[in-house]
Amino acid sequence: MSASSSWQHPLPPISDVERLGRLARLRQEMEASGVAGLLLGSTQSLRYFTGLVWHPSERLCGALVTAERLIYVVPGFERSRVETLPRLEAEIATWEEDEDPTALVADLLGNKAPLALDSQLPLFLYHRLVRSLGAERLVDGGPLIADLRMRKSAAEIALIRYAMNLTLDVHRVAHAAMKPGVRASEIVSLIDAEHRRRGADNGSSFCIVSFGIATSLPHGAEGDQVLAAGDLILVDTGCHIDGYCSDLTRTYVLDEPSAAIARIWAIEREAQQAVFDAAHIGAPCEALDAAARGVIEAHGLGPDYRVPGLPHRAGHGLGLAIHEEPYIVRGNRTVLEPGMCFSNEPMILVPGAFGVRLEDHVVMTESGPQWFTQPSTSPTQPFG
Repeated sequence: MSASSSWQHPLPPISDVERLGRLARLRQEMEASGVAGLLLGSTQSLRYFTGLVWHPSERLCGALVTAERLIYVVPGFERSRVETLPRLEAEIATWEEDEDPTALVADLLGNKAPLALDSQLPLFLYHRLVRSLGAERLVDGGPLIADLRMRKSAAEIALIRYAMNLTLDVHRVAHAAMKPGVRASEIVSLIDAEHRRRGADNGSSFCIVSFGIATSLPHGAEGDQVLAAGDLILVDTGCHIDGYCSDLTRTYVLDEPSAAIARIWAIEREAQQAVFDAAHIGAPCEALDAAARGVIEAHGLGPDYRVPGLPHRAGHGLGLAIHEEPYIVRGNRTVLEPGMCFSNEPMILVPGAFGVRLEDHVVMTESGPQWFTQPSTSPTQPFG
């Protein structure tokens, strides 16, 4: 039931066969860890393993995975809705409004222990599970899930690559529409419309459009901005294709940049390349962050998280979530393996003046890193 009748893209969505393989690997990890069951909430991990997409609320709608069974745990009045949605076929256990769903989970699990929990479950459900099962029977299932999700399959990589190139085309449309006097809100609306026209899931998943001094705020400024002649432009946006994310940032000017902008832009591109060059199978994630900071500090910026310089990590993993493992950050000793996908975005921020972020993503292959999209070539040429 995973394929959508509205699917319009030249590559297939994730298949039920692939999801069954994920469950099989999860069960192997559960057995090796001595875990009797894993409870998934209304999270991206529920989609990852079962295909069911459900928005989280105060009611538990998720799934219990054991060595022998997959059981959806569903509010009684939502059963008919769940039955119509794309998902792996499996048992459905329901609970009513005057019942505690965690008591149902305890009943389904029986005397087996321990129960691993989806790390994205809300805290109030954890407290209910403590009452129903006891804290000693609960363990963090986050590492089990992350270990599987951060190594992408060929089908996942294909979807991410397609989404990235789709968003890159949208960036080109936005770039062509930039002119003095245009409002940031107009560009945001254009980007959303272009994502929708190309068949992205629900248009833009997010969009940041910043002009001038607002580019020095990493996640944008409040209010609507108007592009003035000579302003630096930063556009950061993405979409979903079958749930898989794109996330691309371009920073550019329409005419020749000032000396200050040209200098910082060149350092940013050098730092981005240093991250890519440091990415090899077996390298710890923190080494890539260090490579970016080495370049930035060599140019007299920073050090550490000080600004002018790089105020945050150099990148983040990406898949069904826009931010997930592996994180490219100091202290993360996770080693790079084939199938890992992550952003490369060592932003340089100059407080009160401007910021430059060049964001492209990398996939690790057996032979080393590959770009999903080619990096920018200059402050006036944002497309490689």
